[in-house]
Amino acid sequence: MNGKKQKEQRAFAGELRVDGGGDGKEGTQRTIRGHAAVFNAPSEDLGGFREIIEPGAFTGALGDDVRALLNHNPDFVLGRTRAGTLRLAEDAKGLAIEIDPPDTQTARDLLVSIQRGDINQMSFGFWVVSDRWEKKDGENIRYVEEVRLFDVSPVTFPAYPQTDVGVRSLADVAAAGAAVLASKEKSSPGTGLRAYKQRLMQMRQGM
Repeated sequence: MNGKKQKEQRAFAGELRVDGGGDGKEGTQRTIRGHAAVFNAPSEDLGGFREIIEPGAFTGALGDDVRALLNHNPDFVLGRTRAGTLRLAEDAKGLAIEIDPPDTQTARDLLVSIQRGDINQMSFGFWVVSDRWEKKDGENIRYVEEVRLFDVSPVTFPAYPQTDVGVRSLADVAAAGAAVLASKEKSSPGTGLRAYKQRLMQMRQGM
């Protein structure tokens, strides 16, 4: 890793629904609800490792100034925590979201697409504060313990490593994880992990 915070994106294929009064036409208020992430669910292969988000990973991010975007596009803002139009919470399942979208044509089209089932998945942009690595059944597993959030986004094509930023950041993450696991195998128990945490602290101090 190069010592800089690496923005990453992950996607979750789950329920995304529209609730509220009205019929979704202009002038009516609807609320988008769903989960942007789930806990304890192994991801797909992210290019050398799988990832599990642990309960509590978003606790420190619930007060962040997070935007709800469409397809991670900052030109299409659907809500914002600071404005009260985006609400985030951790529940037993994961990171629950509620969005009060604006009365714009883009948002109205999105509501229709969600109701039709054309869009039913979400993604979130984040950087990792704390994680740990283990090897299980021959696979490298990254446990994400704490993150900070940039945005949550209903997405047309949820992708893990396919985006350019995803390819770069995942390559760095995989390299760091491989180094940690190799160090743990060659050293006494705990030494490799301790060295990894020390490296992370040094990188953060240099940010």
